Amino acid sequence: MEAVLQTRGLLSLPPKPTKASSLLNPSQGLTHRLFASKPLGFNELCLFYRRVPNVVAKPNGVPFICKAKAASAADGKQPFFNENEKPKFMGIEILTLKKIIPLGLMFFCILFNYTILRDTKDVLVVTAKGSSAEIIPFLKTWVNLPMAIGFMLLYTKLANVLSKKALFYTVIVPFIAFFGAFGFLLYPLSNYIHPQALSDKLLAVLGPRFLGPLAIMRIWSFCLFYVMAELWGSVVISVLFWGFANQITTVEEAKRFYPLFGLGANVALIFSGRTVKYFSNLRKNLGPRVDGWAISLKGMMSIVVLMGFTICFLYWWVNKFVPLPTRSWKKKEKPKMGTMESLKFLVSSRYIRDLATLVVAYGISINLVEVTWKSKLKAQFPSPNEYSSFMGDFSTATGIATFTMMLLSQFIFDKYGWGVAAKITPTVLLLTGVGFFSLILFGDPLGPALAEFGMTPLLAAVYVGAMQNIFSKSAKYSLFDPCKEMAYIPLDEDTKVKGKAAIDVVCNPLGKSGGALIQQFMILTFGSLANSTPYLGGILLMIVFTWLSAAKSLDTQFTALRREEELEKEMERDAVKIPVVSEPRNDSVANSSLL
Repeated sequence: MEAVLQTRGLLSLPPKPTKASSLLNPSQGLTHRLFASKPLGFNELCLFYRRVPNVVAKPNGVPFICKAKAASAADGKQPFFNENEKPKFMGIEILTLKKIIPLGLMFFCILFNYTILRDTKDVLVVTAKGSSAEIIPFLKTWVNLPMAIGFMLLYTKLANVLSKKALFYTVIVPFIAFFGAFGFLLYPLSNYIHPQALSDKLLAVLGPRFLGPLAIMRIWSFCLFYVMAELWGSVVISVLFWGFANQITTVEEAKRFYPLFGLGANVALIFSGRTVKYFSNLRKNLGPRVDGWAISLKGMMSIVVLMGFTICFLYWWVNKFVPLPTRSWKKKEKPKMGTMESLKFLVSSRYIRDLATLVVAYGISINLVEVTWKSKLKAQFPSPNEYSSFMGDFSTATGIATFTMMLLSQFIFDKYGWGVAAKITPTVLLLTGVGFFSLILFGDPLGPALAEFGMTPLLAAVYVGAMQNIFSKSAKYSLFDPCKEMAYIPLDEDTKVKGKAAIDVVCNPLGKSGGALIQQFMILTFGSLANSTPYLGGILLMIVFTWLSAAKSLDTQFTALRREEELEKEMERDAVKIPVVSEPRNDSVANSSLL
């Protein structure tokens, strides 16, 4: 059916027009289409325009013949826009697979390297001659933090002058070169480049309480390795990888595939733990005068270098063969809050204060237990190869536990809710922390009972401390982090944005450095980490109970906000009623004005 219409305004045509008057009936026109439950797409409404000479004289505009066609799925007609369907494999577009598979491999390689580096850095600084676990809090505060700040300032300047590709290679290649040089050059020469004699003289003058700070100078190349390994986690994972992933993926792809990256990270943790275990056990097959740890280190650093070049190749391949998605360059305004502004905002809101308490308490608690555990780990496994072998098993167990907890987290949220999920992490820390410090402080009376199981109090403390780290970290990744992010959801937009900015500026650094500062104070006051153990246990109990109290308070507020939000949505659904009024019109009026 063809009808002559004046081209002015917005056309809205019924599926099968019969005459001009019914075509312009408001009950079948724009009003009906706007408030229909299912909007029409390209496959359901197509307009064809053809220029028609001398049909009907029009006061203005050019006469056209407009033909409307409704193409529903039931009719089986082809859409007007003949879009070629993109090729798919197993329901996923080939273009998406060309992005997601290389990204998944890159993430696997980066996390594989990070696990090896994380385990190796602890072995180097804890088991080195003239050093102990007491070096870690000083190293984190006075070396790692300043170098991280300096690196980010340098990265910001490089980002202003280099392209994204050049910036990626400029950042990652020095990491690869350093780790390769450390395994084959710096570590073999460590006996010649470390100032052992000067450190011994200073230690004799200052006393044993300064063992940790002096060890930084004594084993400076190992400390440099420690810092570079920490920066690999923060720079290569957070900045380079996630920046690149967000650059080449769409929002829909991210929602679908980013959670799988988290599961893949734990798979990398399992395999890298087995790799560390294998190379650490090479010492058993070597002669008595051979430095077994040097051989193990060369093997692990070779794999780190190989994985690093694999990351570079995958990055080059994606940029070469995968088109980048088009994006809007309009940037959203983000609140820039200084430290004092963040502190004021934290104090002003009870909800944000409780959320900040969760973040700070976790950072302090995990540091208090972890450093004390590593000191006992060195006492049980003084050899670098034995220490590294145990850390390999520890990484594998952490990967398995976290993978399992991620699969169970959805059930926990659905069955027990936010409050229970938020309390699991501090409860795990409390129970395992009490067991760990009890074995350290009251281990001798338990010696005969533990001997029945073939363990000493020291070995039992090592195992309980390992369980504490494994379960607390798996609970953190699978429950604590999702709970923290979910807590922002029911807040209004202003509080949500400012609260997150305040916690990022103040609470994350405070949680990470707070435990280290407490341990430094205890070591310098009581002379050693062992003498400080009872006080650290008491501090841990206070922090965890404060954490549980904040979680309970936040659960009450979170539940109230959620109920209020659901009530508002229900009221909106019940209250919004849009009437559709159809007024009769004669044909002359209908033909003279279009909707």
